[in-house]
Amino acid sequence: MHEHRDDTASKIGMWLFIFTEILLFGGLFIVYAVYRYRNPVAFHLAGEELNVIIGAINTVVLLVSSATIAMAITAMQQGKRRLSVRLLWVTILLAAVFMVNKYFEWGAKFEHGLYPGSDFLYSLSQGDVLFFGLYFAMTGLHALHIIVGAVFILFVIAYIRKGKVHETRWQLLENAGLYWHLVDLIWIFLFPLFYLIH
Repeated sequence: MHEHRDDTASKIGMWLFIFTEILLFGGLFIVYAVYRYRNPVAFHLAGEELNVIIGAINTVVLLVSSATIAMAITAMQQGKRRLSVRLLWVTILLAAVFMVNKYFEWGAKFEHGLYPGSDFLYSLSQGDVLFFGLYFAMTGLHALHIIVGAVFILFVIAYIRKGKVHETRWQLLENAGLYWHLVDLIWIFLFPLFYLIH
């Protein structure tokens, strides 16, 4: 009974945390919408500087990672601990692939001087400055959430190996899954806003 109360409190806490994260990104999406409305041409042209292929690959990577963590939860519920751990490692691997892609994408922007604070960017229009400022702020914050999510999953793997997460107590794993789905959901909005809506 005590464990059930702990699990319920843990789940409620995770949902409250997710709600605050949605508020945070929701506010940023509103800022983006306002600036895009005021600078439609600049946002259109700046958006063409982004690599749609890398963005699309990262979208697929995150969608697959959401599937693998969901499968890990199901495997744990069925008592298949080894399979669950393997699927969690695949999720972490996919997170690493996402971050490597993001590293190359950001690197290309830095090479061309399209980053906040660069003299070249400030020589362009205010709309360009706003676009790339929001691009780096929002995708950077999302990348931070990817790192936090990967660390969270590593803790879950450690708890599984210690026997603290198992087929009758998998709430921590489910919380990691909820957090990871949030990361995926945020990217589903970021990808079209920055890469596709021209």
